[in-house]
Amino acid sequence: MTNRATLTADGALAALQAAYAKSREIGVPVNISVCDAAGHELAFLRPDGAALLSMGIARDKAYSVCAFNGMPTDAWYGAIKDEPALLAGIVQRDRLVIFGGGVPIVVDGAVVGAVGCSGGSAEQDAEVASAGAAAVAG
Repeated sequence: MTNRATLTADGALAALQAAYAKSREIGVPVNISVCDAAGHELAFLRPDGAALLSMGIARDKAYSVCAFNGMPTDAWYGAIKDEPALLAGIVQRDRLVIFGGGVPIVVDGAVVGAVGCSGGSAEQDAEVASAGAAAVAG
């Protein structure tokens, strides 16, 4: 039997609150999704002013990170941009996002979940998601 860290409901809430605080600090309302390592959503917030369409994108960003063992969504394009067939095919996958805003939550060297944010620029989304992940990381 292997013991490994997991993301608890309290941890998910801490990530959500930290991400929301960063969103307010930079003045950009973004949807925030926090999921466990299996990609199951544990917490979600659509703050006042956040776009309805970006709700699903935030969820998909968090899921994408976990689906690929912790690879941040903004790392995808750089990894596949010189592989035309892969680039053309992988973006057809349901729920895969290859632009910024999805970051892993890492505890004791293990990916325990992810934060996905959507509603600002890719850079703003990544900044907000990173703040959420940092609140739990250890």
